[in-house]
Amino acid sequence: MTKFISFQNILQNQVQVPARLFEHYVSLGLNETEVMVILQLIRFMQANNEFPTPEEIAKRMKINEKDCAHILRKLIQNHFLSIEQLKNDQGQITEAYNLNPLWETLFAEQQQAPVAEHDGTIFVLFEQEFGRPLSPFEIEMINAWLDEDELAPALIKAALRESVLMGKLNFKYIDRILREWKKKGIHTVEEARDASKAFHEAQTAKKDDTDKKRDTSIYYNWLEEE
Repeated sequence: MTKFISFQNILQNQVQVPARLFEHYVSLGLNETEVMVILQLIRFMQANNEFPTPEEIAKRMKINEKDCAHILRKLIQNHFLSIEQLKNDQGQITEAYNLNPLWETLFAEQQQAPVAEHDGTIFVLFEQEFGRPLSPFEIEMINAWLDEDELAPALIKAALRESVLMGKLNFKYIDRILREWKKKGIHTVEEARDASKAFHEAQTAKKDDTDKKRDTSIYYNWLEEE
């Protein structure tokens, strides 16, 4: 007895993918494994799972969870994938992957190199200082500093070094440094260094203040303010 196949069900259970992706993924700098991760993301989104874990994706592929997480970070870093925060009807915040950056790059009238023209070593430097791979949210934050705030990579690296010197290596503190520099009109590493030097000299003049409750850093104490 021949098993009946419903072609209607087959047609309804498909993943819609632009043909242009298959035609140009090589020129975008993507490999086949990365494209398959993208296809899996599309399939998960189609099934109303907009934020699948690396483990869930890896189970459908011949890669492990660690490799999948690395690919997701790379896609975000290269501006092919982003993460959005959504609020449901109950007011709860959820996360969702968004492939619009990929489609915008893919269908740009004048296609440029897919990787942003930023110093790519900035991500490597952050991972070296933190001693671990960056999370997707942390990569998004760096990209926001570069693209939305239009901060020079050198200035971001300076803020990273500043947080290391302060012994406060976290993204919230680095973001606070950068926001304070921007508010004070500091746009270059040299200006940041001059501001630090001026503050150090002012603190040295107050060295005799014996009831100082804590050791004030020679660097940017205004960053302690909320």
